Amino acid sequence: MAGHSKWANIQHRKGKQDKLRSKMFSKLSKEITVAAKMGLPDPDMNPRLRLAVKAAKAMSMPKDVIDRAIKKSQMGDGADYTEIRYEGYGVNGIAIIVEALTDNLNRTASNVRSYFTKCGGNLGTTGSVAHSFDRVGEISYPASAGSADDVMLAALEAGADDVESDADGHWIYCRVENLSEVSDALEKALGESTESKLVWKPQSLTEVDLDTAQKLMRLVDLLEEDDDVQTVTHNFDVPEDVAALL
Repeated sequence: MAGHSKWANIQHRKGKQDKLRSKMFSKLSKEITVAAKMGLPDPDMNPRLRLAVKAAKAMSMPKDVIDRAIKKSQMGDGADYTEIRYEGYGVNGIAIIVEALTDNLNRTASNVRSYFTKCGGNLGTTGSVAHSFDRVGEISYPASAGSADDVMLAALEAGADDVESDADGHWIYCRVENLSEVSDALEKALGESTESKLVWKPQSLTEVDLDTAQKLMRLVDLLEEDDDVQTVTHNFDVPEDVAALL
């Protein structure tokens, strides 16, 4: 079983997510609207919408807000949003992938480029860092879902490819096209998951020192605070002693 090495700034990120909950709601609502616009407005018949709704529920988004976002898709809202991925490097060559939904490509590209520049990084071309990540489905469960061995067994029987477990929980990985099927099978074996989503999984993580971590976290913060940015993924890891100083 692969040893789970979640980003060591997880506590920092949890606190920031709580502080920016309203902004997260806005981004999740946008994804729900776009997902419903691209397919059927029924989560049971639209895998992308189902994942978006699940992510919203994981953030405790009220049901009426979720329903409103779905209804917007039927009223023409969200039709002009474009999905775009940016790739670049932070300080010390740390790879970063930024996914956005925007109604103004020039604005978003300009903003993202400026964030990288301000923090000592540089924006690259599409494909410049994606080779350092694997595009996979990720299903997460709390530690209370079971022992590492039990979760591993359930995951393999459900058709997953790998499991990473630690004291905080379990992360189950599968092929992109199998995410819905594996998620359904796991729910029968382990109950409802905390979250199911598509992610860019780093093939390896690079530990960073305090100065590098501060610059990288500032870049991540600037990117995540942008209304057009949906997700930010990187391949750096902050050791516990450094994280304690952040």
